[in-house]
Amino acid sequence: MGDIVLGYDSVNDYKNDTSYIGSVVGRVANRIGGAQFTLNGVHYKLIPNEGKNMLHGGPVGFSDVVWKVNKYKKDGYAPSIVFAYDSYDGEEGFPGALRVTVTYTLYPGNRLTVRMKAKALNKATPVNLAQHTYWNLGNHNSGDILSEQVQIFASHYTPVDSQLIPTGKFANVKGTPYDFLKPHTVGSRINKLENGYDINYVIDGVDGKLKKAAVVKDKKSGRVMELFTNQAGVQFYTANFLKDVRGKGGYVYESHGALCLETQAFPDSVNHPNFPSVIVYPGKEYKHVMVFKFSISS
Repeated sequence: MGDIVLGYDSVNDYKNDTSYIGSVVGRVANRIGGAQFTLNGVHYKLIPNEGKNMLHGGPVGFSDVVWKVNKYKKDGYAPSIVFAYDSYDGEEGFPGALRVTVTYTLYPGNRLTVRMKAKALNKATPVNLAQHTYWNLGNHNSGDILSEQVQIFASHYTPVDSQLIPTGKFANVKGTPYDFLKPHTVGSRINKLENGYDINYVIDGVDGKLKKAAVVKDKKSGRVMELFTNQAGVQFYTANFLKDVRGKGGYVYESHGALCLETQAFPDSVNHPNFPSVIVYPGKEYKHVMVFKFSISS
């Protein structure tokens, strides 16, 4: 038994965190170029928090607020907990009130399911939530993840500019360091990138139903994590900007000390009409499902 997610020992540490460790991020995860977009003829200016751009919902995004516990079940089959947050009209510049719930359920067979739902209450609004867990299958305090083996079921990715904003194009992974169609260790080609991996993949064959997005294996422990989702994209991030972060038990997390696989819609979709829409209209509901299945390789 081991602890395979990065985290903190106190609530105050989570409140002061700037790396989104263990957070649900939103109202729109990832980046919005220029911290602005136009919807139904209205131009919205958001609050930037990464240069001139917005990252993970702004300076006070969903990762920076206190969620309510709606209900929980700790015994019997499939223990679960439901968190809820009501985002007000105009929060961080976004239009409309939004009611959000996130449900975590543990099923037999070592499966963790995360279900995110959001209802637009009075105005159309963009919604793109993500679970920002930092995984290290060796143990949270076992050092870097460069030897962990990753497979991502995506033939294409969305290229970005120098500010990590998508160009609006799609690129084939073939012949690039982004090709994880066959398993590779994280460190095998990471030196070909400036800082490490921080890129959105276009998951193959997505049709709104659960699809396998990725597999991570730790050779030393034998631990395996399979990820399934109904979302179109997954952001692969290798904790490039972690530096001297004091976590659980006083252990200090450093760059490449974990990896994130953030299932979501494509970044900056609000500014790219060729990307699938992330707009949720009143009376409609956003639904995002992730399934993490854990096992030991033979």
